[in-house]
Amino acid sequence: MLSDPGEYRWSSYRNNALGQPDALVTPHPLYLALASDGETRRATYRALFQSALADAPLAELRMALNQDQPIGNDRFYTQIEATTGQRRELRKRGRPRKKLEEESAASDEQRNLPL
Repeated sequence: MLSDPGEYRWSSYRNNALGQPDALVTPHPLYLALASDGETRRATYRALFQSALADAPLAELRMALNQDQPIGNDRFYTQIEATTGQRRELRKRGRPRKKLEEESAASDEQRNLPL
């Protein structure tokens, strides 16, 4: 895993934090609002990356990336679902577990089979 955000190939960090020119990067209004001059803006942007993410949000982000899913709150998921017509939420890996009622109902039916 890379430790410096500038090492990520497709990151805009080098442009936004270090001032390296990149024809593909268009400054976002929120980025421009960080400061009125370029050097202060870049320093403020670099400060955003000084602390590591907590484990829980990082795990959620990794799961979203692995499942090619968006990440956000319930309102965001509702908007995505309405726009795409597809259910968009993080799912745990593997097959869904059976509910206890279904399992007990199935075992009761087996006990009542005529042999």
